[in-house]
Amino acid sequence: VAQAKGKAGEVLKAMAELRRQVEANCDYVGPDFAEEARKIHYGETEQHNIYGEASDQEAKELNDEGIEFQRIPWPVKTDS
Repeated sequence: VAQAKGKAGEVLKAMAELRRQVEANCDYVGPDFAEEARKIHYGETEQHNIYGEASDQEAKELNDEGIEFQRIPWPVKTDS
């Protein structure tokens, strides 16, 4: 059990670091993620890294269009 908690803690620590890196190196576009991803994909705006939110339907449509992206289930931020 202690080993499992240790592994879970390692995963949460790695996810927190990933989130820190994404937030430091990408532009937050919020709920406009799908629209902004399309603009980048189709050359309507300069290539840059973005992150934000997309509904399941928007994610399916982006996938159907061949637009590459990843969905990351962020852990809830804590103050500690």
